[in-house]
Amino acid sequence: MSHAASVHSLWTLAAAEAPKKIPGPHFEYAQLSPTLIVLGAAVLGILIEAFLPRRARYHAQLLLTVLALAAAFSAVVALAASGYASDKARIAAMGAVAVDGPALFLQGTVLLVGVVAVFTFAERRLDPAAHGRPVDSFAAQAAAVPGGDAERKAVRAGLTTTEVFPITLFAIGGMIVFPAANDLLTLFVALEVFSLPLYVLCALARRQRLLSQESAVKYFLLGAFSSAFLLFGVALLYGYAGTVTYSGIADVVSGATRTLDPALAGTMGNDALLLVGGALVLMGLLFKVGAVPFHMWTPDVYQGAPTPVTGFMAAATKVAAFGALLRLLYVVLPGLRWDWRPVMWGVAIVTMLVGAIVAITQTDVKRLLAYSSIAHAGFILAGVIATTPDGISSVLFYLAAYSFVTVGAFAVVTLVRDAGGEATHLAKWAGLGRRSPLVAAVFAVFLLAFAGIPLTSGFAGKFAVFKAAAQGGAAPLVIVGVVSSAIAAFFYIRVIVLMFFSEPKADGPTVAVPSPLTSTAVAVGVAVTVVLGVAPQYFLELAGQAGTFVR
Repeated sequence: MSHAASVHSLWTLAAAEAPKKIPGPHFEYAQLSPTLIVLGAAVLGILIEAFLPRRARYHAQLLLTVLALAAAFSAVVALAASGYASDKARIAAMGAVAVDGPALFLQGTVLLVGVVAVFTFAERRLDPAAHGRPVDSFAAQAAAVPGGDAERKAVRAGLTTTEVFPITLFAIGGMIVFPAANDLLTLFVALEVFSLPLYVLCALARRQRLLSQESAVKYFLLGAFSSAFLLFGVALLYGYAGTVTYSGIADVVSGATRTLDPALAGTMGNDALLLVGGALVLMGLLFKVGAVPFHMWTPDVYQGAPTPVTGFMAAATKVAAFGALLRLLYVVLPGLRWDWRPVMWGVAIVTMLVGAIVAITQTDVKRLLAYSSIAHAGFILAGVIATTPDGISSVLFYLAAYSFVTVGAFAVVTLVRDAGGEATHLAKWAGLGRRSPLVAAVFAVFLLAFAGIPLTSGFAGKFAVFKAAAQGGAAPLVIVGVVSSAIAAFFYIRVIVLMFFSEPKADGPTVAVPSPLTSTAVAVGVAVTVVLGVAPQYFLELAGQAGTFVR
C-alpha cells in the first residue's frame, strides 16, 4: 500500500468519526455593543486618516471620536437600565466577557473619562500658532527624527498628528474589555489592545521630543516585561486548572470539579502552579495599577508623555486595571484569600507610604502627580483587600471620583506655559494665584480632593474605602492609610501655599486662555469633584448596586 493511499485512508477514517457540523460561535451583539461601537469607530478613524484630505481630518476625527464615545456610553446606560447590572447579569461572547454591574460601571467611567480627555487632546489654542496655523500638544509628524529636517518641514507645513484620535479609541476599546474579561486569554488580549496605543501616544509630545520618546521606550520595555509575567501566569493557571475561564479555575480551586482531561490530569490541582501562576498574573495587573514595587515607570512616563495623554492614562488605565484586579481576586481566587491577602497587605502599605513620602521631594508638577497617583493606588488597594461587597462598591466609587480629578488636574497643568512650552517646574508656579486667580483656585480644588479634604470627592472616596477596609478586618491598614494621607496632605497644601502666598516672579509663566474644549474638561472635573464631595450618597448607592460580580 503506497504512502499516499495510507494517508488517504487515515483521512477517510478521521472524516467518518468527525462530527457532521462545526458549531458556529454565538455572540450577543447587544450586550457587547459598547466595545463594538468604540472599536468600529477606531477602524473608521483609520480610514479617515487614509482617505480624507489633511485639512478636513482634525474636525472629522474629533466629531467621530466624541460621537462614538457618547454612543458607547448610552449603550452602557441602556444595558444597565435593562437590568444587566443586577438580576440579568450574564456571561457573553461564549464565556469570554462578563456583562455585570462592576463591568458596566467601570466601562461607563472609562468612556466618560475618555470624552473629557479627548477634549484636552483636541486643544489647539494654547501654543502660539506656528506659521499661521493652530497647533496642538502632539508632534507635527510623529515619524520624523526630533530636531531633524523632516520635523522642521512638517512644522512649517503646519501638519498635525490627527492619528491620536483613532489610537485613543483603540486604547479605550481595550480598556472597556479589560475589567469585563471573563477568561485569562481575553484579559491578556485586552491588556495588549490598550497598552500598545498608550506606548505610541506617550512618544508624541510636540515639545521635549526626546524626553517624550524616552518615556515611551521605558514604558514599552517595562510594559513588555509585565505582559510576559502575566502571560506566564496564565500558562501556569491553565496547567493547574485545565481551563482559562474564571469560573472553571475557581471551581478547581474550591475543589468542586471532578472532570479531568486526561492530558492535564498530571498537573491539575498542583498548588505550586496555582500559587505561582496567580502571583504572576497579579504582578502584571499591579504593574498597570502602578503599585510599589512595580511603579518605577510611573514618574518618568507621566513626566515625558504629552500632558493630555498623561491625564488620560493616569485616569483610565487605573480604572480598567483595578476592575480586572477586582474580578481576578473576587471571582477566580476567592478560595485563595488566606494566601493573597497578606501579600496585598504588604503591597498596599508600601504603596501608600512610598507614594506619599517620595512625593515630598519632587520639584516637577507632573512627577508630583505621578507619585500622588501611586499613593492613591495604595488607598484603592485597601478597599480591594476588604473582600466584602462594600469593598467592591467603595473601590468603584473611588475610581470614578479619582479619575475625573486626575483628568482635570492635568488639564490645568497644560494651561501654565512659558516660552519653552508647559512650565511644569514647581518654582515657576509661585504666585500663580495673583496672576490668574481662577486657574490657581481650580487647581487648589483638585489638590484638596487628592488630599481627601471634606466636601471634595476625594474625602468621600477615601472614607468609603477605609470604612470598608476597617469592617473587613484590616484596621492596621486604615491607620497606615490615614498617616500617609496626612503626609500627602503636606505636599498638596505646600503647592497651594506656593501659588497663593508667594510673590510672582517677573519672568514667570503665563496662563494661556484655552478654547471651550479644555475649559469643558476642567469644568467637568471641578463639577464632579464638588458634587461627589457634597452629595456622594446617590453615587455610593449606584456603586453599591453595581457591586456584584456575575459568577
